[in-house]
Amino acid sequence: MIKQAFPYLRVRGAAEAIEFYQRAFGATEKFRLAEPSGRIGHAELEFGSQIVMLSDEYPEYGVQGPEAFGGTGSSVHLHVDDVDAVTKAAVDAGAKLVMEPKDQFYGERSSKVLDPFGHEWLLGSHIEDVSPEEMQRRFTEMFQ
Repeated sequence: MIKQAFPYLRVRGAAEAIEFYQRAFGATEKFRLAEPSGRIGHAELEFGSQIVMLSDEYPEYGVQGPEAFGGTGSSVHLHVDDVDAVTKAAVDAGAKLVMEPKDQFYGERSSKVLDPFGHEWLLGSHIEDVSPEEMQRRFTEMFQ
């Protein structure tokens, strides 16, 4: 039985990424395991009550970040109190704005940023309760 799932990010420059995530999203570093050279084998960051794990790249073991592939195939979604403020903080910290904050059909105000390490972050604040049926109706309407 699964108890929890943790995003695990691989980055080129984990120490810099940890600093970025602290500045951009207010993450708190719980701990890190670093080689004498400084390469980080494992670190855990708290984003609110959730943990995101990360490490430096280890190409010798096939562990590579999105920059090695020219982009990422996934996104980390952070629920935040004020999406506009968090988006600004992320951009001020060095993220690239991919999508301006805007109200969405699914009941969130959302934005999207790309961090300097190649990971995409979807930021969202709840703005209204939307039933699955209403969400589907709105989604279908977008394609008509």
